[in-house]
Amino acid sequence: MLRAVLINDLTISRGERTLFSKLDLTLRAGEAATLVGRNGAGKTSLLRAVAGLLRPAAGAITFESANGSVEADTARAEHLHMLGHQDGLKSSRTAWEELRFQTLWTGGTEDSARAAAQRFDLRRLLDLEVRRLSAGQRRRLALARLAASPRSLWLLDEPMAPLDAGQRAAFGAVMAEHIARGGMILASVHDPLPIPARSVEVGA
Repeated sequence: MLRAVLINDLTISRGERTLFSKLDLTLRAGEAATLVGRNGAGKTSLLRAVAGLLRPAAGAITFESANGSVEADTARAEHLHMLGHQDGLKSSRTAWEELRFQTLWTGGTEDSARAAAQRFDLRRLLDLEVRRLSAGQRRRLALARLAASPRSLWLLDEPMAPLDAGQRAAFGAVMAEHIARGGMILASVHDPLPIPARSVEVGA
């Protein structure tokens, strides 16, 4: 289990443009942090860099467990979930096929997938193809993966956007439980998360 993510002196560029530079951030077990800033400031790019999907122009991102440093590829492959703007769902599969496949692929079980479907009020939708789901239903299906195969670090890009007030509160409870178990959340947001979180301004 990861115990910390350390971001040191990080610079992210897009083409010839520097989005931000010399950013330092340490996120430890049991903490949530929100990335705030104007559109285009680099919030999504920072999440992608932590996930290993984007190479920083300068600086370092390292991961630690209770036993010391963890090799970055191992940390990303075994201890990280990322949910971006797109839900990352295959539209031709049924909701259950997609949830089951992604849960097993990330280390969960069929039982944990069914429990997550129940938690996110998806059971009556599981036989429907993903393309027939509404935006809010697809987002709940994507979020269910977080609960179905818990990993230490959740990287979330505007996770609440398509959810109604009740669904936001329900996901807030899931996030609170993850933090209470020693998990970590780093989220790009426009609206505050429904849990206590440190705010980090990007691109100031």
